Amino acid sequence: MKIAVANEIEICERRVALIPDTVARLVKKGWEVWVESGAGERAFFTNADYEAAGAVIIPESDRLWAEADILLKVSPPQEREDGRLEIDLLKPGAILIGFLNPLGNPEIAQGLAQRQITALSMEMIPRTTRAQSMDALSSQASIAGYKAALIAAAALPKYFPMLTTAAGTIAPAKVFIMGAGVAGLQAIATARRLGSIVEAFDIRPAVKEEVQSLGAKFVEVQLEEETATAGGYAKEISEASKQRTQEVVTAHVKNADVVITTAQVPGKKAPLLVTEEMVSQMKPGAVIVDLAAEQGGNCACTAPGKDIFHNGVTIIGSINLPSSIPVHASQLYAKNLTSLMHLLIKDGQLQIDFADDIIDAACITHAGEIRNSRVQEALAVPSA
Repeated sequence: MKIAVANEIEICERRVALIPDTVARLVKKGWEVWVESGAGERAFFTNADYEAAGAVIIPESDRLWAEADILLKVSPPQEREDGRLEIDLLKPGAILIGFLNPLGNPEIAQGLAQRQITALSMEMIPRTTRAQSMDALSSQASIAGYKAALIAAAALPKYFPMLTTAAGTIAPAKVFIMGAGVAGLQAIATARRLGSIVEAFDIRPAVKEEVQSLGAKFVEVQLEEETATAGGYAKEISEASKQRTQEVVTAHVKNADVVITTAQVPGKKAPLLVTEEMVSQMKPGAVIVDLAAEQGGNCACTAPGKDIFHNGVTIIGSINLPSSIPVHASQLYAKNLTSLMHLLIKDGQLQIDFADDIIDAACITHAGEIRNSRVQEALAVPSA
């Protein structure tokens, strides 16, 4: 059985699906690992590193895709410069694992099903205790939250910490973090370590204790509806609740030196948390880092991948922040992947066991069919 690691052709993607350390562990189990030549270079892992770990370096990309039994990626399959789709290079019956974005781009599931590919999407791993070691969304979101705080500190024309000097006392920066999921909690922790005063808001009252445990003040909004999914993630709320939320957080946005927004709903446009009017009320020199930029942004002024200046406020539309820390992002992602593969391969044999809740949730296509009901709904495909 050939487990293959593909090169990421997306320009902004520097991560790699497996690092040499995880390759060595897989090879020790007797698994054959192929690595496309140069796949780890942007994450600072050389071909020689992979060869020393026992991998076979494959210079021909077409061969690696065509002969792989299990192909591992970070980003979804892309269209190549020659116009060919990477999906079309896979042999029927192969397994593809990666961040496939099936809810944001459900058409990819159609293509995979037509090619008879068994596809497991890392975004669809359930949020359960048993699946924690495979939860790639959380491992990568933690990196995004950390980096967001650093970006904000670098962009802010002030110190983050309080300083007492011979020239006077510098007041600490005020940071307001919107969304207390994994990214938000890491942003809180990092901003606190940098010495700022931190407030945090989330529509889910259950996260209050976690926010306070990190030394931040929790801004609470009473909403008369369910605000979390069964898996614990924030869910889309009604327009009335959105209006109530904006009324409460406006004053906190206005007084903040830094706002970091992290609210996202899988497969949907990001909720609007910071209106243009709210931005106009912020202090000159204030900074907003919007981690939902790729989903349309939590801020009305956000432009994905760009820095926007509005009324003296800098709005940073960050994209793919985990890729900016590719060494540790790859290390964590590789661990997530290998944990999942241990479910798929037992006694050296591939076993797609849909009685396993993790495999059942993560598998979006198999045997020519789209299995996941949420992807079916996104495509308006009737459930079987």
